[in-house]
Amino acid sequence: MGLNTASKLRYSHSSVLLGRGEAGLNRVVYRELSSLEADLGYSAKALYTLSNSVCAHYKSVRIPKNSGGYRQLLIPDDFLKAVQRRIAERLLLFEAVSPYATAYRPGGSTLINASVHVGKRTLLKLDIFHFFDGIIYPLVKEKVFPPETYAEHLRILLTLLCMYRDVLPQGAPTSPAISNIIMRDFDDAVGTWCQQRGISYTRYCDDMTFSGDFAPEPVIDLVRAELRKLGLLLNERKTTVVYKGQRKIVTGIVVNEKVNIAAAYKRQIRQEMYYCMKYGIASHMEKCRIAGTTVTYIQKMLGKINYALSVCRSDELIRYREWLRREQQSAGAFREE
Repeated sequence: MGLNTASKLRYSHSSVLLGRGEAGLNRVVYRELSSLEADLGYSAKALYTLSNSVCAHYKSVRIPKNSGGYRQLLIPDDFLKAVQRRIAERLLLFEAVSPYATAYRPGGSTLINASVHVGKRTLLKLDIFHFFDGIIYPLVKEKVFPPETYAEHLRILLTLLCMYRDVLPQGAPTSPAISNIIMRDFDDAVGTWCQQRGISYTRYCDDMTFSGDFAPEPVIDLVRAELRKLGLLLNERKTTVVYKGQRKIVTGIVVNEKVNIAAAYKRQIRQEMYYCMKYGIASHMEKCRIAGTTVTYIQKMLGKINYALSVCRSDELIRYREWLRREQQSAGAFREE
């Protein structure tokens, strides 16, 4: 988080330490603006000026999704991003996260999320409709910056600094942690209910996965009701049930008998590497009209290969990685992966 042990304990004298919080760390109560100034490292004037025009500090960016189409992101400028990172590292990081949440937390990953569901008879996958857009100003103020921890004027200030037009912006450094805090009670309630019935449950961002030997309908009804308490909706179109004998994929990873990369993902890497190695990267990019530089393309391919290798070992993928690293070095862009 960017703070050493001494820094964690070096809060201003006007902060009040409670006992050890749910996250296992001392919780600080903020009643005065001076405490927040000291811990975030920004003046009250800077924070209030920023909060009064926060929307002007974002730009909208579209990035392609692996499944097709585009994802709309709201990217803060350098100043707002720096403030939000301080909020994330010095305030939000100390909040407890449900053990059922596997994204946006230390040790979490798509692999951890998928591993829970290996070899299960029935697989149910549910999705939250417009997840980030559904997390609105009152919800964040109440659950993330509660009155027992923050004075009212600080609750308003911090919530404004983390929002875009009253919704949670996908692309802000604070949004991942906020989403996990918002979903904590939901995850615990659903997870406990499932555990009592021998059902495995995990949530990776807006993707919820259930596995075991069970009927899907009661689970769906429960999730729908618990989401409604937060003002969120189930994305009914994306509800998927997979039974024994069918291919089961969780957050992009096959979980039928062991964790494995989907065959289509491997095929795509193999095809791209074939043309790169035969014709050269620049020629391949030109023929396929791939935007960007050779360096960024190499980095993208290394990212894909490293992800696949994090799931399962493959001598073929290791050879591809070594070839790309040599190309990267010859392009003068070598760096430690």
